[in-house]
Amino acid sequence: MSKYILPISVFGTVFGGAVLLKNHVTGGRCPSKATINGKTVVITGANTGIGKETARELAKRGGRVIMGCRDMEKCEAAAKEIRGKTLNPHVYACHLDLASTKSVREFAERIKREEKRVDVLINNAGVMRCPAWKTEDGFDMQFGVNHLGHFLLTNLLLDKLKESAPSRVINLASLAHIVGKIDFEDLNWEKKKFDTKQAYCQSKLANVLFTRELAKRLQGSGVTVNAVHPGVVATELGRHTGMHQSQFSSSVLSPFFSLLVKNPELGAQPSVYLAVSEEMEGVTGQYYDVMTEKEPAPQALDEEAARRLWEVSSRLVGLEEEGQSSKSNPPAEEQNKAAQIDSMKTVRQNPEPAVSTEGL
Repeated sequence: MSKYILPISVFGTVFGGAVLLKNHVTGGRCPSKATINGKTVVITGANTGIGKETARELAKRGGRVIMGCRDMEKCEAAAKEIRGKTLNPHVYACHLDLASTKSVREFAERIKREEKRVDVLINNAGVMRCPAWKTEDGFDMQFGVNHLGHFLLTNLLLDKLKESAPSRVINLASLAHIVGKIDFEDLNWEKKKFDTKQAYCQSKLANVLFTRELAKRLQGSGVTVNAVHPGVVATELGRHTGMHQSQFSSSVLSPFFSLLVKNPELGAQPSVYLAVSEEMEGVTGQYYDVMTEKEPAPQALDEEAARRLWEVSSRLVGLEEEGQSSKSNPPAEEQNKAAQIDSMKTVRQNPEPAVSTEGL
C-alpha cells in the first residue's frame, strides 16, 4: 500500500495546485451576496453562454430579467429553464436583433412601454471574427453588433435608466481592445481589405471608448457605466476562429487551455459583480479585467477619439436628427463621410450569424 502513497500524494498536489491556479486565473465567483428584489435587468444575448448564466444568477437574486435575443426559440427555452431552476417567474424572452437598428428600436420601445423601470442594462451580446458580413443597415457586422447596436439601445433607454436611478450600465468589452484601432476613414471596411481580427479588435476598443464617453455625459444623473473583460470563456463566440480544430490543438494544447478557460457560469461572475456589488455604487467610467479595476489601453483613454466616435455613431444610427444625442456640430468632412457610409446601407446578403456572448 505504501508504494501508492507517493504517486497519490503527487497527483493530489498537482490536481489541487491546478484547481487553485484556475481559480486565481479565472477570478472566482462574485463575492457580493446582494439581492435585487424589485429591480429590472435587461440583458442582450442572453440565450446562451455568459448572457444566459448572468440572467440565471440575477434571477436567482430576485431580479426581473428581460432577455433580449435574436433567436426567440432558444431564448424562450432559456427563459423557461431559468424560471424553473430559480423559481423566479419574472424572466422574460424578447426579440432583439442587434444587426438591425429597426429591431433595436422596436425592442427599446417595448421596454419603455411595458417596463416601469430599468435598473441594470447589460450589453452582453457580441460576434467575434466572423466573415465580412454586413448588418441589415450595411454596417460591418462586428462593428454594427458589438458597438452600434448597443450604442443605439443604450441611448434609447437612457431616460428609463435615469428615472430608475441609481442604475447601472455594463458593457462587455475584451482584452482584445489593446490592439484595436478606430479607423474613422473606413469604419465599415469598405475601402481596405477586410481583416476579421482587426474588425473585432476595433469593435472592442469602441466598447471601451463608448463607456468612458457615456460616463462623462451621465455625470450627476445617478446612472453609472463600466466596461468589463470577462476573461477567456468557453462559449460559442469563438466558433469562427478555428481554435481547437486541429489534432495538435485538441490533444496537446487542450490541457493548458482548460487551466485558463472558464465555463460560462464563472464567465458571468464579472457581469454579476458589476450589476449587484455594493462597492460598485457610484463607480463609473472604469474598465475591469474580470473583477479587478485596471487602466485600459492608451488608445482607450483618448478623449477626442471617444467624442468623435460618439458623434459618428450617433449619425450612423440616426440619433442626432432625433435630438437624442450630442448637439455639437462636427466638421463638414466628418458629416460627408458619415453621409457616404449611410448612403451605402444595403440589405445584408449573407445568412445571419448567431449572436453569442463575450469570451476572448
